[in-house]
Amino acid sequence: MVKKNKKKGFLSDKVFDIANVCIMIILFFVFTYPLYYVLISSFSSPAAVWSGNVTLWPKDFTLIGYKELLGFGRMWIGYRNTIFYTVAGTMLNVFMTVLCAYPLSQRDWLPRNFFLKMCLFTMYFNGGLIPTYLVVKSLGLTNTGLAMIIPGALSFYNALIVRNYFMNSIPAELNEAAKLDGANAVQYLVHVVLPLSKPVLAVVTLYYAVSHWNDYYNALVYIFDRDLQPLQSVLREVFASVSVNTTDPQGTAEINVEALYQKAQLAQNLKFTSIIVSMVPMLAIYPFIQKYFVKGAMIGAVKG
Repeated sequence: MVKKNKKKGFLSDKVFDIANVCIMIILFFVFTYPLYYVLISSFSSPAAVWSGNVTLWPKDFTLIGYKELLGFGRMWIGYRNTIFYTVAGTMLNVFMTVLCAYPLSQRDWLPRNFFLKMCLFTMYFNGGLIPTYLVVKSLGLTNTGLAMIIPGALSFYNALIVRNYFMNSIPAELNEAAKLDGANAVQYLVHVVLPLSKPVLAVVTLYYAVSHWNDYYNALVYIFDRDLQPLQSVLREVFASVSVNTTDPQGTAEINVEALYQKAQLAQNLKFTSIIVSMVPMLAIYPFIQKYFVKGAMIGAVKG
């Protein structure tokens, strides 16, 4: 009986493992195929994409979408601006997050609970768009690059993750030992806490960087100068430049059906090309911090 039960248990485990692997493979293809389809469509001819002939491999391989997109003069201006906003904004975000999280993680700091509740309040309520715009305008930040950086200088959600990491992953005895060695709070933070917090700092850095890289809403609200617009706004302009025009240059009512059809095809191809162009930098950064990502996200998410 024992042997039979062992065999049944072994067989059931094996069936479960096989079923689990099959489900994971199916889910892998379900989640990765859309991205793969975008990639192969960006290298396919606009006509093939328009007609829906692209399925597993690029159809009529061409780089016309990339030539059109990268040949757009303001494309590189948008890249430059977005890189600046992402780097400068992320540095400020991480700095402000650490300054907020560290005191809130100190159990012997008396006003900790009061300020924690005040900060938590901001996660549920905010001033809204119009008051925020009036504040940004009164500070003279509208139509400047700082409007893309300063209004979102701190996310308390990320500060809460870092705070929990400080409390749960760094022993309090280290603080006592640092005090005995004559270190003040700043020295302890810089030389002890931050070197031990690389996983969670890598996580929030990625969160902030992706948020800045994809940010177009703040530019839509605060930026009017075309030379200050980020990549996402420039991509929107590219789509507008290849939109279908129903009149000829002379303003007559005659419609060039062939030109109209080609523009529609090119616009379809540019959608996929722009996704790839805008995703590549973030995809290139992720492998360097992947080893920290899961550890930092899980430990920092533990309630403290």
